[in-house]
Amino acid sequence: MCRAFHIHLKVLNILSNAFSGAIVKTDHNKQVLDKLQVERERGITVKAQTASLFYHHEGKTYLLNLIDTPGHVDFSYEVSRSLSACQGVLLIVDANEGIQAQTVANFFLAFESQLKIIPVINKIDLKHAEPDRVAKQIEKVFDIPKEECILISAKLGTNVDKVLEKVVKKIPPPCANLSDPLRALVFDSTYDHYRGVIASIALFDGCMQKGDKIMSSYTKKVYEVNEVGILRPDQYPVEKLHAGQVGYLVAGMKEVKEAQIGDTFHLQKQPVEPLTGFKPAKPMVFAGMYPIDQSEYTNLRKAVEKLTLNDSSVTVHRDSSPALGAGWRLGFLGLLHMEVFNQRLEQEYNASVILTAPTVPYKAVLSSSKLIKEYGEEEITILNPCHFPDRLQVKEYLEPVVTGTILTPDDYIGKIISLCQSRRAVQKNMVYIDDHRLMMQYLFPLNEIVVDFYDSLKSLSSGYASFDYEDAGYQVADLIKMDIYLNGKCVEELATIVHREKAYSTGKAIAERLKDTIPPQLFEIAIQAAIGNKVIARETIKAVRKNVLAKCYGGDITRKMKLLKRQAEGKRRMRKIGNVEIPKDAFINVLKRQKDK
Repeated sequence: MCRAFHIHLKVLNILSNAFSGAIVKTDHNKQVLDKLQVERERGITVKAQTASLFYHHEGKTYLLNLIDTPGHVDFSYEVSRSLSACQGVLLIVDANEGIQAQTVANFFLAFESQLKIIPVINKIDLKHAEPDRVAKQIEKVFDIPKEECILISAKLGTNVDKVLEKVVKKIPPPCANLSDPLRALVFDSTYDHYRGVIASIALFDGCMQKGDKIMSSYTKKVYEVNEVGILRPDQYPVEKLHAGQVGYLVAGMKEVKEAQIGDTFHLQKQPVEPLTGFKPAKPMVFAGMYPIDQSEYTNLRKAVEKLTLNDSSVTVHRDSSPALGAGWRLGFLGLLHMEVFNQRLEQEYNASVILTAPTVPYKAVLSSSKLIKEYGEEEITILNPCHFPDRLQVKEYLEPVVTGTILTPDDYIGKIISLCQSRRAVQKNMVYIDDHRLMMQYLFPLNEIVVDFYDSLKSLSSGYASFDYEDAGYQVADLIKMDIYLNGKCVEELATIVHREKAYSTGKAIAERLKDTIPPQLFEIAIQAAIGNKVIARETIKAVRKNVLAKCYGGDITRKMKLLKRQAEGKRRMRKIGNVEIPKDAFINVLKRQKDK
C-alpha cells in the first residue's frame, strides 16, 4: 500500500476509469474533484481532494491513496498539509507550458519533506507540445535525470499505466503498525447539515470501526464512531479503517470547533502521545469583513465558523467599525484567497458582506516607554491602518518582504524588469533554464505585489509568465498613513499605509478610482486623500442637477437667478446632512492600479 499526492485532475479520472471502475465516464463529470462551485467557475483547484484507488499489478492488489492539491501560491497551505499524509509525489508538468513558478515552489515543499518524487510530463498529445525541452528543464532546475520523466497524455490515457507501476515500485508504503493503539490525524474537515462534522483522517497506528469510543487529544471529548469509509472520490463506507489508510470519519460532532485540523483521535481507554500537528498558516493579507445589515451578524458568524472549518488557513479576529458596525478582521494567504473566500460565503451560505481594502501586516518599533508599557513589548504588529502609531512615538517602521520567483520567455524580459523596478523590487538572481526561458528572483515589498502584480505580469507577458513568492521577513521602510475624506468626513475603512515616495501617486489614483466608483448624488462630493493635515490629492463628483429653468420660456433674468439661487441653497443644505453610500466593491477596487507608469 502506498500514497501519492498532486495527481492532476484528468490523470486521476483516467486512473479511476481504467483501474477501479469507480467513476463512469460521461460528459457531466469532467471535473470530478472540483466539487465547489467556485472551482468549476474559475477553472482552478481551491481545496485538496482525496481519492482511494485499487490497482492490480503482478498478481497483487494495491490501495493507492491519492490527494489532488491546488497549484496557486494562495493555497499553498493545502499542499503543505497534504504532504504530511504522503510518502511520495507525482510532479506533473505541462509539455506545452513547461515548468511554472508554482512547480518550483511545490517541488521544494516535497523535497524538504523528504518525499519520493516522480516527474511526469502531461499533455504530450498537444500540437505544440515539446516534451524533450521540458525534460531538460526538469533536469536543470530539479536535478532529476530526464530519463526518469514519464511522458503521458491523461486525455488519451497514453502511458498512464506506467505512472502507476512507478508509484508501486518507487514510493514506499506508510510506516504503520496494526497492533499499536489507534492514532488518527485529522487533516481536513467539512460540515454537513444532517451528519455534523465529517473529518478526513489518516491512520498512523491501529484500526477504527463503527461503535468504537474515541477521544480527541485537543478537546478531550469522547465520541462514538457512527461511520468510517474511504473516498473513491465520493464517500464509500467500510467496516473498518486500518493503519496506513486515509478515509473519513462521522462521529456525531455537532460543533464546528470540535474537529480541529492537526488533532489526534485515539481510543478512549488507550491514551497515546498525540501526533505532530501542522504549523499554523501565516496570513499575508488582512481585510475587515462586515455584514451589510447588522441584523445578519449572527448568521454571518455561523457561516464564517463553518467555512473556516473547511479552510483552516483563514485567521479570524473580532473587530468593529464606527461606520460598518461589528465584524471581523480576517487574515488570508493572498488576494485570490480572499476573493474565493468571499465568493464561497455568497454561494454556499447566501451571505452578503462588505470587505474593506486589503492590507499587509506591518511592524513598528516603539520609542515611547509609555506605549511599550501599554502594549507589553517594544515591537508591535499593525494589522489595521486605523491603529498605525504616530511617527513621534516610533523608532522605525518595518514592512514585510517576500522572495518572488518569475519564470518567463526571454521576449518579455525588458517589460518585466521595468514592472519589478516600479514596485520597489531588488533583483537577486537571473538564470536561463533553457534556450528561451529564464527564471528571475526578486526581493519584493509584499504591499507592492499583493493586490494586482500578478494581473499586470500576465498582461505584460501575454499570459506566458508565471509568479510565485515565499516569506522573507521584514525590512525597514519609510511608511506613512493616508486617510481618505468624503465631504470632510474621514472614512476609516479606506485608510491605507503607503511608502512615502509613492504617497502622492497612490492618493491621486485612489481618489480617481473612488470618483469612478461612487455614484453621483444630488449634492457635490469632495474626495480627498490626506497625510495628517495635508491634503495631497482631491477629486470632485459633480452634483446631479435638475433643470430648474426648463419652465422659463423667457421673461426677466431675475426670475431665472432666483430659481438658481434657491437650488444652490438646497444643495448646500443637503450637503450638510446628506450621507455618501460607498458601494461594497469600492473597498477592493480602491487599491488596484489602472496602469503601471
